[in-house]
Amino acid sequence: MNLSVIPNLVMLVMFGSAASVTLAAEPAGTLDDPIIDSAMSVADAFDGLAVDCPEEIRERQKLVTVLYYSFDHKIHQGQVLIDSELEHDIQRVFAVALQEKFPIQSVIPISHPRFRKEGNWDDELSMQANNTSAFNYRVIAGTTRLSNHARGRAIDLNPLLNPYVRGESVSPAGAVYSPHTPGTLTDENSVTQAFLRLGWGWGGHWQRGQDYQHFDKP
Repeated sequence: MNLSVIPNLVMLVMFGSAASVTLAAEPAGTLDDPIIDSAMSVADAFDGLAVDCPEEIRERQKLVTVLYYSFDHKIHQGQVLIDSELEHDIQRVFAVALQEKFPIQSVIPISHPRFRKEGNWDDELSMQANNTSAFNYRVIAGTTRLSNHARGRAIDLNPLLNPYVRGESVSPAGAVYSPHTPGTLTDENSVTQAFLRLGWGWGGHWQRGQDYQHFDKP
């Protein structure tokens, strides 16, 4: 055998093995092998919180793992940080969304580094990414009153597709509410109905501006 070809054979074996390992490790995006969008610890989920959240509120929050059908037509796994009392509600609603193949972009706690600005949690970055999130210790925009998100008793779903609309004002900036677009919430949508059956309120029913992304259970 020509010894000069041995290095080439070794390289071929090495790269072939690496490729096979990569393919085997790549998630299929199925129920048994979902694509992991979020795998944070509880410490990660609270990391970088710039304001003093009362301990009694912090202790009530729980990281809930959820599966969902996303816009790439694959199954993903994410996490919702929410009041522990609402864990079963969240699991039931996400089960409906998954069964109906209602697409959800991502479900990642807002403390993730990609949703931070100057080190602080930034709701606008999360909304612009169409990310679904729940707990966020903050006040209601334009007021000094705590939001239901600050208690982990509200969730915003696909916010770029389901913006807050009041007259000409739209949040997040540049969003357009189009009821027939996949991932958009309407009164008849199975996800909306699942929340309502469990006693949640929907911002799409508000009289002074509609917050289509928002569900809460005070």
